[in-house]
Amino acid sequence: MGWHSGLDQDAKGPYRNISVNDPIHGQEGVLVLATGNRHKQEEILDLLKDLPVTVLTLRDFPQAPVIEEDGVTCEENAIKKALGIAKYTGHVTLADDTGLDVTALDGRPGVYAARYAGEDATYQDNCQKLLQELSGVTAGHRQARFLTVVAIANPDGEVDVMEGLLEGEITEVPQGTQGFGYDPVFWLPAFKRTLAEISFEEKNTVSHRALALQKAKDLLTTKWIPQIQSGRSAAR
Repeated sequence: MGWHSGLDQDAKGPYRNISVNDPIHGQEGVLVLATGNRHKQEEILDLLKDLPVTVLTLRDFPQAPVIEEDGVTCEENAIKKALGIAKYTGHVTLADDTGLDVTALDGRPGVYAARYAGEDATYQDNCQKLLQELSGVTAGHRQARFLTVVAIANPDGEVDVMEGLLEGEITEVPQGTQGFGYDPVFWLPAFKRTLAEISFEEKNTVSHRALALQKAKDLLTTKWIPQIQSGRSAAR
């Protein structure tokens, strides 16, 4: 079975959504990504593109429930999303959650990174609040780390969890236009650039999400894909 992203080109525009009535739904060999964030989808789909399964996203399940991310850790949120969407779709599901821990802020924003400046905050709002809170903190004292937790679950409740860490520093001003989220303010000492200044390919090699997903990919290959392809993971 070939790889499928749910982002196929057609004559009506660059991308289309697959209907929940599409014949691909109900077929074996499906892995669902439990994220509606297009930027995350692009990174994850690129990393998983050579897996011998059909990869769908929440765009392919427009009626899927919104899973409230009310956990106090990234692991809790990732597991909750993976289990919730696996039970809804009837397929093995991969979910992730990311936090940003800043040493000078006693670990804030942590698990609340995506909504640090409020529930409807933009990426720019979150970065601005972070920089404001670090005002007066000098270079050498702005250490931070990204943590991504990936969970893989099936409809029966079986779950595997893995994580990826990326160490860096918070800049004093945003730098770069690539990426998303806190990328413009997250400095990589080894690259002497921010995450927003390195290429998509470089980021998908060294980032926290890439490291966690590589572990997930290894486990998918050895454990989950044989289960997916045999149909043992799909709800009956």
